Amino acid sequence: MTLLIGATTVGLILALLSLGVYLSFRVFSFPDITADGSFTLGAAVSAILIVQGHSPWIATMAGFFAGMLAGMVTGVLSSKFQINGLLSGILVMTALYSVNLHVMGKSNLPMANQATLASEAERLAGVLFGLQGDLHVIGWSVGLRDAAVLVGVFALIAVCGLTLYFFFRTNLGTAMRAAGNNPQMIRALGVNVDALLILGLALSNGLIALSGSLLAQYEGFADVQMGVGMVVWGLASVIIGEALVGSSRLGLLITGAVMGSLLFRLLVAIALRWGLDPNDLKIVTASFVFIALVAPSILRKLKPTPVEKIA
Repeated sequence: MTLLIGATTVGLILALLSLGVYLSFRVFSFPDITADGSFTLGAAVSAILIVQGHSPWIATMAGFFAGMLAGMVTGVLSSKFQINGLLSGILVMTALYSVNLHVMGKSNLPMANQATLASEAERLAGVLFGLQGDLHVIGWSVGLRDAAVLVGVFALIAVCGLTLYFFFRTNLGTAMRAAGNNPQMIRALGVNVDALLILGLALSNGLIALSGSLLAQYEGFADVQMGVGMVVWGLASVIIGEALVGSSRLGLLITGAVMGSLLFRLLVAIALRWGLDPNDLKIVTASFVFIALVAPSILRKLKPTPVEKIA
């Protein structure tokens, strides 16, 4: 039960990463590799502020805004300096490795015995429900901290998902979607496409950095390597989510990104439980992405075509 709750919690935390990747890859069709660096940046900024004694709420928001700044830099390089989008992300991601090392002061920064959002959720649950120690759910023993963090993260994801949904139904959000779908048309209407791209990448990397911040606080440490391959993870979650919902409606796509992250994390947890070598985790992740990319086209080819009626 603890494994299931832990995998679900991490899957929900990484759903923020999936939503950020959805923003850049699907809304703007922008191959943003900045995610690998901004994920770690959010964790690094939050961790160093928490270690220095700042409130975990302030530290988390600082991590979010640091990720937004990284996304803005990528957008400026691509739109203002006319650098290829993929190369812009690679440049910022590479630079962020050194930035993250400078922020943390070392490659790994533990937050042992520090007040984090995870410990705050546990304390709040204990105060509200007057509980201490483990909970007993349908015969299973569940730690109060694990249960409190799971509920808190679920509530946060629900708020973020609804906020994104209603934002994309506003005039600004609609313009952003149009800019990603047909930039020539929206530019002809007098809209500043470059500004929309910068804003979109800022929001995308802000969500990704927020995911890194929450994961670091949940696991109790920030590591300079923790963002490696996260863009692939997010893309896999988005693709799996799209296959699950089978619809192009905005609300279902946002829900699908969250569902894809959950399912993907549960599959990885099951594979590790069955004896998968942790060293093989990245190649398994890449294999999942490959299967998710090629499976739809293969299924379409295998689907029998209807026989035309003879007049």
